[in-house]
Amino acid sequence: MRRVAKLSAACIATAALALTATACGSTSSEDDSSSSASAGSGKGGIKIGLAYDVGGRGDRSFNDSAARGADKAEKEFGGSIKELTAKTSDTEADREQRLTDLADAGYNPIVAIGFSYATSVDKVAAKYPKVNFGLIDAVAKAKNVDSITFTEEQGSYLAGVAAALKTKKDHVGFIGGVDTPLIKKFEAGYAQGVKDTNPKVKVDVQYLTHGSDFSGFADPAKGKEAASGMLDNGVDVIYAAAGSSGNGSIEAVSGVKGAWAIGVDSDQYNIPGLAKYKNSILTSMVKNVDVGVYDFIKSVNDGKPLTGNQIYSLAKGGVSLSTSGGFIDDIQPKLDEAKTKIVDGTIKVKTS
Repeated sequence: MRRVAKLSAACIATAALALTATACGSTSSEDDSSSSASAGSGKGGIKIGLAYDVGGRGDRSFNDSAARGADKAEKEFGGSIKELTAKTSDTEADREQRLTDLADAGYNPIVAIGFSYATSVDKVAAKYPKVNFGLIDAVAKAKNVDSITFTEEQGSYLAGVAAALKTKKDHVGFIGGVDTPLIKKFEAGYAQGVKDTNPKVKVDVQYLTHGSDFSGFADPAKGKEAASGMLDNGVDVIYAAAGSSGNGSIEAVSGVKGAWAIGVDSDQYNIPGLAKYKNSILTSMVKNVDVGVYDFIKSVNDGKPLTGNQIYSLAKGGVSLSTSGGFIDDIQPKLDEAKTKIVDGTIKVKTS
């Protein structure tokens, strides 16, 4: 049976992976999930390396979605998983070292979860041409990399349609974790969906951090504060694309009668850690990172590794709106109409 152990930030040597001093400095949590040498790793068993973005497994959003894909692959193919998690203070050298440690320890495939790994993946993949790398949310140049991207703007457009149809105050909000091109795609699609549905609806936008400060993806308190400010300003629907910071936003919304939160990446209505807030979660813009991760790992297991750029679009089910709770059942026909127009090209969704 697979075991997962949380290790401290200090260097702890394990049979699965001997971390250098540099790696210890760059890893906030390290899960040694390698099975014993003989258990669970038959002929089809593979060693999966996961390099998480800030927040890691347990963020109830982006990283957890990636983890589900790896867990499914491990259960199906046998083998083991090694998990390393980024710190908000990571440098490029830290990310490169994390990937190098996994490659040196024999993990293949290795999945880098998050656009911040783009440069380091290209560098490390070039040094390890026989190792298969997966990169989420960015496109790599190296030949042995599967770049897994999503049309976040399309799913966010539908979230905007839902917000515009559900607001009672004609005033909605968007909270971005970090002001980056990727999160701008979420904002652009959402704002367009709102305005196309009802031009009278005002859209407030706030980013928690900017530039290279990625703490905006892992600060629920800051997310709660931002959402509370919007609610005080008259907003009654808030969509947060902010990693675990979005959990704080959902908490704030749950305390205001008649207000709605829109989740992101995972179907947050069904996340156990958010269960007490679920009746305030209108829907979630589900980004099926788990599907992309599983597809990549399966391709490596099958001996036909995916490379290039795999784009998971609305048409392919890469993004969607969750229906858990039944809160959007009454507006589903209008959502379906918008989806059809996006898929057939009638609606062109902006990315910035």
